[in-house]
Parts: sequence; structure tokens; C-alpha cells
Amino acid sequence: MSGRDAEGTLLTRLWATWRMKYIRSIGEPTDGCIFCTLLEEEDGPGNLVLHRGDTCFVVLNLYPYNNGHMMVVPKRHVSEFGEFSSKEASEVMELAALMQRVLDSTHQPHGFNLGMNLGRVAGAGIPDHLHLHLVPRWTGDTNFMPVTAETKVLPEALEATWSRIREGVIAELEKKEGAE
Repeated sequence: MSGRDAEGTLLTRLWATWRMKYIRSIGEPTDGCIFCTLLEEEDGPGNLVLHRGDTCFVVLNLYPYNNGHMMVVPKRHVSEFGEFSSKEASEVMELAALMQRVLDSTHQPHGFNLGMNLGRVAGAGIPDHLHLHLVPRWTGDTNFMPVTAETKVLPEALEATWSRIREGVIAELEKKEGAE
């Protein structure tokens, strides 16, 4: 919707009403750890859990930077990088590699960002339960919107992204089982 403000300046409004839930949640006390809570729920588009391994699981980010932005999370509530068991550390990397192959198949990104934010000052939104971010990237996906309007445009609903990636996970795991 466009219109002129009181000074006659042309304005363009982009409504992203779903963001208010996130904005209001910042700094609010929570009832426990969101990742630990997810482990108690059934997997599906409602909780965005894509896959569960032995010691870790994969979940789409509820507030993604790009479509397909997901996290690999240890099932055990771990807040320090050095607290990972060797099995957890190994499975985090194995699941990240699996999900990269899945995203290559389902979304054809041009590249990826992979990393952990250790501590709130480093950007961790959930600093008490470590998790590894996997963010698919496309040439030109950083445009003027985040710079000028602090807005990210996502072309696909989370539920649709979950379904595409979940189908890709099943196909990739079947392919792996067939090779063994």
C-alpha cells in the first residue's frame, strides 16, 4: 500500500504482522527451554522438527534469515561448546552434512552459512542450549530490504518449506540406506 505522508513524501508499507510475535517475545521469561520442549512434541509442521537422530535433531528456524534456515540441536541441554560429547559433536556435523544435501536437492541454493553463536553477546537468541545454524544462500538474496527497512522477504511459508525439506530428508535417508 502506498500513500503520501503529511510532508508529501511517498511511503510504501510492507506489512509483516507475524513479526510482532517475535518482537514481543524478546526478553520475556520463558517456561523452560524451547528446544527441550520440542523434544516432547510430535514432529510436524506445527513444531518444525524435520528429523531426529540418536543424540541430536534438526528443526527449521521459526524466524529464518532465508527459506530453509534450520538448526541442528543436541537433544541434551548443553550450553558450553566444550560440553559436547564426541558422539554429539560428530552427529551435529553428520546432520548438518545431511541437511546440506537435502537443501541442495529441495531448494538449490548457491551457498550456505554454517555456524554457532556462543553466548547472547555473540548473537545467540537461545544461549543456554547450543545449536548449529545452517542457512541456505542465493546470489542476490541480500538486497536493500534488510539494509533500509530491517525487513527480510521470505517467498515461501514455513509449513511449505517444512514439507519440501521433510520429503527431501526421507528421500536422502532412503538413498543412504540403499547404498549400505
